[in-house]
Amino acid sequence: MSQTELILDPSRHFPSSIFNLAILMRARMRAAAADGSSPASTNTKIALAAAPLPMARESEAIQSHGDGDRLYKQQGNAAAPSLPPQRNLDVVRDAMHSAISSSKTELLDAVLHDFSQGYFALSRDHRRRLLLILAKGYDLNRKQARELMDQHLGLLLPAGDRGESDSPRDEAMLSAFYRIERNLRQALKPAYEVLFERLNNHPGGLRFLSTLRADILSFLQDENVASLRALDASLKEKLTTWLSPVALELHQITWDDPASLLEKIVAYEAVHPISNLLDLKRRLGVGRRCFGYLHPAIPGEPLIFIEVALLKNVAKTIQEVLWDDPPISESEASCALFYSISSTQSGLAGINLGKFLIKRVITLVKRDMPHISTFATLSPIPGYMQWLLCKLASQSQAPSGASDSPFMERLLEPKEESALINSSRETYAGKSGAEVMLNMLTSTNYDWASNAEMLSALKPPLMRLCARYLLQEKKRGKALDSVANFHLQNGAMIERINWMADRSEKGLCQSGGIMVNYVYRVEDIEENAQAYFRAGHIQASENVCCYVKEVGGLKENDGEKPL
Repeated sequence: MSQTELILDPSRHFPSSIFNLAILMRARMRAAAADGSSPASTNTKIALAAAPLPMARESEAIQSHGDGDRLYKQQGNAAAPSLPPQRNLDVVRDAMHSAISSSKTELLDAVLHDFSQGYFALSRDHRRRLLLILAKGYDLNRKQARELMDQHLGLLLPAGDRGESDSPRDEAMLSAFYRIERNLRQALKPAYEVLFERLNNHPGGLRFLSTLRADILSFLQDENVASLRALDASLKEKLTTWLSPVALELHQITWDDPASLLEKIVAYEAVHPISNLLDLKRRLGVGRRCFGYLHPAIPGEPLIFIEVALLKNVAKTIQEVLWDDPPISESEASCALFYSISSTQSGLAGINLGKFLIKRVITLVKRDMPHISTFATLSPIPGYMQWLLCKLASQSQAPSGASDSPFMERLLEPKEESALINSSRETYAGKSGAEVMLNMLTSTNYDWASNAEMLSALKPPLMRLCARYLLQEKKRGKALDSVANFHLQNGAMIERINWMADRSEKGLCQSGGIMVNYVYRVEDIEENAQAYFRAGHIQASENVCCYVKEVGGLKENDGEKPL
């Protein structure tokens, strides 16, 4: 069966459910073409990366058009009743109040249903106003809390301030303490937590809470409101508890799963977009694995999923994983490479489900394939180019002669500076190596990526500065790069930096094509995670450390096993 046959008539070779998925994907490609998308953008990326399939998340459906904000519609439900906007908000606010204050359990399900349906029917502006009402109007009762604290401070501790006496008088005094402390705990609980808890026990409530938090995070990006931050912190804490590993099911996603599930994998793949059905089948076929965490309250939709390639050695480029030679026999594999991990719910941001997923997958793979001895990643470095371009722009704009100042950071070594200037005298002119490098990296056509002389000049500074970015650049004591921080806090170590590992437009834009291998050595995971948590200590191989002259806070890694 040839690839041409599959493309021309997929219905002959795929089940009807998969054929329906193909129709959906093809419809998206046609839509992209109608919008004027370039052939390049509809080839490997197609419209799936920029425009999810029809099951797009409600939290991503925000579309503002001046005074005519589109009404939100809950996926799979009929359109909300057509009400005047202000009345619509009032009706949903009343439903929210009833959902919090109602004591009649027989009515509670109907009230929660009305509130969730009504919320989806609100415009973006009205959602923001409703959440502000929830955050401020249903916060904790601070006046009552302060009165109870004053009462607590006014009590005398029995038995020499230790409360150890068994006398009737002391028992009575302790009873007063217990009563006030119980009331104080209740007063310090915001009323909106009642809404969260009731929704969690309501059918579809967990998904709705995820959408609710996605909206809160979106509004916080626009405006940093203290009451909304407190609302988000409370909801995040609740979701973290409800989504503990005990409540999650690890599911291996295969080609035989329902098309509705496979559609979600296609739509939510955030690292390396799935280009077509053949690409999807390859990622779920021989030598590949895909695992996802599912929750009973959100059936048929993984909260997070990870893609794994079974290889002989740790891959240096994403091309080896996605497009190169056919996969090896699984019995010959010695490495499980995690090359993509994607979250499907933006409302679960900051809840580290990936940590538990990686550990569970490692345990499962070790059990089923004892010959697999290496667990590694091939990861993007999404913040590197943004950080580097800011540094280069700062140096390029410095006054003449400022580079000689002891207070001015020297980003490039003399040899690197000369090589950059000599490699692009005609194409990217500049007064300094930093300016030349900035002009190269900000070019929209990325022609430097196909020019051998420019690549030769760029490689030493880009690799060295990438090592510095991963090892030394910190935010609040932790790695500045979000992906690095994720893997390091999970107990991985930085093993290798790979030149021109992702030549896609996204890879060149994010990190100049560089990718990094993190390695999970099972025996060191907990120790590495604790060292990183306590002191921001980053474990790295000598191969990585050698790129930087001084790496503060790094521990020597004598005797590291080569990949």
